[in-house]
Amino acid sequence: MFSNAPYRVKEFSLSGLSGISDKTLEMHFKLYAGYVNETNRLNEKISEFIKDGHVDQDELPAYSELTRRLGFEYNGMVLHEYYFGNMKKGGSGDPDSSSAFFKAAEESYGSYRVWKADFIGIGKMRGVGWAICYQDPTNHRLSNHWVTLHQTGNIAGFEPVLVMDVWEHAFLLDYKPSERPKYIEAFFSNIDWEAAGRRLLTAKTAAAR
Repeated sequence: MFSNAPYRVKEFSLSGLSGISDKTLEMHFKLYAGYVNETNRLNEKISEFIKDGHVDQDELPAYSELTRRLGFEYNGMVLHEYYFGNMKKGGSGDPDSSSAFFKAAEESYGSYRVWKADFIGIGKMRGVGWAICYQDPTNHRLSNHWVTLHQTGNIAGFEPVLVMDVWEHAFLLDYKPSERPKYIEAFFSNIDWEAAGRRLLTAKTAAAR
């Protein structure tokens, strides 16, 4: 993680989404940029502590706090990139029955309808966080999970396939806190299912890892 090249803010062309305003996106992009900048800042500070090959005892408290904070900022950066990256203007609402994602959901849950009910149910859970559909690289099974403070609840080794931000900043300018189901409906209308399908691991790609 400590390279000479800093992380850069990625650009996402999402203007005109259904049910998610450009004003919300503008605010959300700025928040995402903050995670990128903070990740770079923390990496710089941590690299100063370890540049001589060891961490002094009197430096340990500050070093520890910076390191713990890095997980929050870095995952905040990456999860937002997954989130923005699996949306597009003019989404279809649900994937085509011949799509890679639809087939993976059917194989994992018995039906796409059951997968969707589970994913939406997780998105409606009380609290703020993320609803994430992961794929287990060992058996290719999809499973939906709740992730709270970006780094808390992530499943080690699993690959994010579909990421939905359900922190209130993702919808508060467009919906009341009690209207989260409307935001989730809007999110589904903007999903780029092809992007989600490209994240799926096949037996061939998993073997090459």
